[in-house]
Amino acid sequence: MQALSSEQLDHLVALRHALHQSPEVSGEEAQTAERIVAELTKLGADRLWRGLGGHGVAAEFSGREEGPTVLLRCELDGLPIREISDLPYKSTIPGKGHLCGHDGHMVSMLGVATRLTTRPQKGRVILLFQPAEETGAGAQAVIDDPRWPEIRPDFSFAYHNVPGRPLGEVGLRKGPGNCASRGMQILLEGKSSHAAAPEDGVSPGPAMAALMAGLPELSCGTIGDEAFSLATLTHAHLGEPTFGIAPADGELRVTLRSMTNERMDALMQEALHRVEKHALGLSVDILWHDVFRAVVNDVEATSIARTAAGALGQRCREMPTPMRWSEDFGRFGDDGAKAALLYLGAGENHPQLHNPDYDFPDALVPVAVDLFCQIVQDMLGSEAQ
Repeated sequence: MQALSSEQLDHLVALRHALHQSPEVSGEEAQTAERIVAELTKLGADRLWRGLGGHGVAAEFSGREEGPTVLLRCELDGLPIREISDLPYKSTIPGKGHLCGHDGHMVSMLGVATRLTTRPQKGRVILLFQPAEETGAGAQAVIDDPRWPEIRPDFSFAYHNVPGRPLGEVGLRKGPGNCASRGMQILLEGKSSHAAAPEDGVSPGPAMAALMAGLPELSCGTIGDEAFSLATLTHAHLGEPTFGIAPADGELRVTLRSMTNERMDALMQEALHRVEKHALGLSVDILWHDVFRAVVNDVEATSIARTAAGALGQRCREMPTPMRWSEDFGRFGDDGAKAALLYLGAGENHPQLHNPDYDFPDALVPVAVDLFCQIVQDMLGSEAQ
């Protein structure tokens, strides 16, 4: 596969800037998906799937001989965060921004598609542009799509950019790579009363106070410990903003986080036990949101990525601990693929993910394209060989 020309790279960078200007959040990625379909059509994909698990898009590039299916995945969605920057291509959508780098991930995979005009010798490459990663719902929705058996890969690879690490550094970690997490919404309902006679009502206030102190106490250990857990209070609401009413209802939101799925199961039970203990006399409803399974990187897939990076002379780092943030890429490993998420440095002094002034570094695009094309060539060969 030939390297990208300067004209091709300039096109990808311009496309990223255009995507950056028009972010669409999870579940709303219709126009972004149409842009991706248009690009893949121009690049001559052998087959396209549209509307996967929502607005997902997949493209197939097939070799002449039988072989494994290798899926390369990126994300379509932006974030409901207002961008604060002086960039000429800053977001034009109020309250929304590509502040996690999914615009850069998309054009990286389009760069791979550009180079796949030289097809693999065997097997097939599937480029997946996945919806709704930020809510943790997208990967599972794609897998649940009735067309998924036509796509189901033997190996799956993806990457995320990592601010704080040297630009272009390839982070690798076999085993746990990203934490499991989920949002716990606790709805409490009692009975309102006049503020002059609170004893005639049932206020959720005492239970909320106890839970606001008690749920964070479930946190223990540090990242890398098998028993690591983190419970972060993110929202609290009690009654109405008045002085004459003792409240009847309250709400707490807590994010639970762990290194493994097994620890998450235990952490959920511990949190539920705390609620049961402190919410006596109240009606309780528990809802779960933004459910992310842990990313567990397959040993063989990680080794393949390590070999590819080495062949390119790219700087590699064996990561001593997982990332504390979550990624729904772990679902593809749960589905049976040998999967590995790679962590590419975005610059040591780069703004952090989800910061209002974050922007994906354009210089990372050719690094990512080269790495994933090398993985494909190592695994499937090339017609040019």
